[in-house]
Amino acid sequence: MKQRNMTYEIIVVILIGLLAGTLSGLIGVGGGIIMVPALVWFMHYSQHQAQGTSLGVLTLPVVILGFLKYYSDCKKLGTPLDLKIIGILAAGFIIGGYLGSSIALKIDKDALKKIFAVIMFYTAFKMLEWDTAIFRWVKGIFS
Repeated sequence: MKQRNMTYEIIVVILIGLLAGTLSGLIGVGGGIIMVPALVWFMHYSQHQAQGTSLGVLTLPVVILGFLKYYSDCKKLGTPLDLKIIGILAAGFIIGGYLGSSIALKIDKDALKKIFAVIMFYTAFKMLEWDTAIFRWVKGIFS
């Protein structure tokens, strides 16, 4: 990080970590797209059980191999991972995960399913770039 922008970058990284951690704790991001719905539908888990299980699966033993692969290969390619950024994000993620989990456990399971579905739909909408297509269409109407 450059000295002049260090404070700004740390704040942004902390906010990203908090947001990612909060969403992870709130809706079980990571395994959430496949694992959570599958546990609910096929194992008849409650939404809370499915999300907690997803988070349990994503703990350190599962992700360490992926991290080590990226760490090794990025270093070889001359684009090493910044361990300071990883540490800051991890701290935010830990706190956010706890906050998100605390919030999720206070939300009714049916409402939580709806929140989960809306976030999944929004993610799909953005990944398919439908937002850009709609914006161009609306802009074309008024041009």
